[in-house]
Amino acid sequence: MTAEAEAVAVVEDFLAALGRGDRGAAARRLADGAVMIFPGGRRYTTLDALAAASAVRYRHVDKHREEYEALTDGTGDVIVWSMGTLFGENNAGVRYDGVRYVDRFRLRDGLIVEQRVWNDLAQSGVLDARAETEIEPQWRPRTPG
Repeated sequence: MTAEAEAVAVVEDFLAALGRGDRGAAARRLADGAVMIFPGGRRYTTLDALAAASAVRYRHVDKHREEYEALTDGTGDVIVWSMGTLFGENNAGVRYDGVRYVDRFRLRDGLIVEQRVWNDLAQSGVLDARAETEIEPQWRPRTPG
């Protein structure tokens, strides 16, 4: 397995653990001193701090991880891009889906040293909605067809 493929597997494991609420498993994928940078420049160095900040924004969030890209940079670190959409439930109990995200990870020695997050949560308005009808149709939960 290439270094890039191994890094993608680490990122997938990290994101899957976060999605199911298993901070312990996710933390095992973070290097000491790792930093996570979220929209608005919000910086976190622990998953507990990230969870506390997220609790004021939503009850649950997870990712439909649709695409990965990976490369090794000039320092030997592996950069992994994860792209897809977010789904979850806001603090009013309104479910949402289909909100775009991009995450950029830097891995060193097989561990995540940095995560940078971009998404359309603020633009979508899903976090402020009090009813599903307040969410544009493209961000409403997917219904089984």
